[in-house]
Amino acid sequence: MKTVLKNGYVLIAGQLQRADVLIDAGMIQDISPEIPASQNQVVSIAGQVILPGFVDVHVHFREPGYTDKETIATGSLAAAHGGYTTVFSMPNVQPVPDTPQRWLQMQQLNQQKGCIHIQQYASITRQRTGNELVDFKALKQVGACGFSNDGSGVQTAATMYQAMQAAAQVHLPIAAHIEDDSLAHGGVMNAGLSAQKLHLPGIPAVSETAQLARDLELAAATGVHYHACHLSTAASVELVRAAKKRGVNVTAEVTPHHLLLDESMITTDNPLFKMNPPLRTLADRQALLSGLLDGTIDCIATDHAPHTKLDKQGSMLTAAFGITGLETSFAVLYTSLVQSNLCSLAQLVNWMSTQPARIFHLTQAGRIAIGAPADLTVVDLNHWTTITAANMLSKGKNSPFIGRKVAAQIKATMVHGQWVYQQEAK
Repeated sequence: MKTVLKNGYVLIAGQLQRADVLIDAGMIQDISPEIPASQNQVVSIAGQVILPGFVDVHVHFREPGYTDKETIATGSLAAAHGGYTTVFSMPNVQPVPDTPQRWLQMQQLNQQKGCIHIQQYASITRQRTGNELVDFKALKQVGACGFSNDGSGVQTAATMYQAMQAAAQVHLPIAAHIEDDSLAHGGVMNAGLSAQKLHLPGIPAVSETAQLARDLELAAATGVHYHACHLSTAASVELVRAAKKRGVNVTAEVTPHHLLLDESMITTDNPLFKMNPPLRTLADRQALLSGLLDGTIDCIATDHAPHTKLDKQGSMLTAAFGITGLETSFAVLYTSLVQSNLCSLAQLVNWMSTQPARIFHLTQAGRIAIGAPADLTVVDLNHWTTITAANMLSKGKNSPFIGRKVAAQIKATMVHGQWVYQQEAK
């Protein structure tokens, strides 16, 4: 039976337009102001907004190996709760998907347990140790979406250079966690005023920019698609901007927390504010938003990093790095950016859906169009609510946004014409 989403608003050509959407066999069959009910199943979404499902190119689902923190089932459900229909899963699991066999086993788990589309990265090096390269050609052949050692940077320039050469040959991206361990070692937050006040060791901004500068030169030399993960500094934005101007094939992402939070908000030793890269200065945060607005930064990615309650207790000195993000991202960004007139809804959707799909060549994602898959998110843009741990479906409740009031709520998420999340069913 066909399904009609009736009486909603659809984002078409950057504008919200009153429209019904007809779905058949998982595909969008029609979009028009009035589609008759006839024998179709009718779902009334009066006054709510239909958006293309969000695409997150940077998540950690922890399975296999760390299922006390998250599973593919809970992580993908959390993604659906946040309006995401496609995510890219990082390879810092155990065993690491560093061979074709291990990658296929990993992807089989994703398909069996995930309720949304999951693209799977392979690692850059065996066991993510930064030494022996994986077989890039063989991993491309089985379906890897790209290569990343995320969780740590590739420390040796020669290793990264060889990895970029290999990735360029198979036309797949390198997604880089950018951090020079020799500069960052031992730090738990930004090396700035807040760290000084709290007497905590800092991570200097140069630990990111030094390795980014190196990688951009290597990318220029190899022609690889180099994707810079979670930029956090103004200097990094400038480096990417300059590289793009000279033709380097670089794309970049920024997280919601680096756009909306900064080190001045860390007034106590609170592990919920411990992430890597750390929250930087207000000036850095403003530069990141400017970079997003002018196209230097291509998309928003959450770096969803769930942990157990025990992992995030005590001091930042001993707690794990990372925060969750899939369930809160759209709401906090819509409230802080769109409602404050810093960007439009269309721009936000572009950064969260259209652009990540485009830069990673997902031709069927990030759009609402006749003939496209029905990967959709239904949002109430006029529903104020408070973010609480109790409402989160992820195993990880480690979010600094808990307690924040937000003006938007995901009502339902559809993947290939099937509801994978509905608020009423929660």
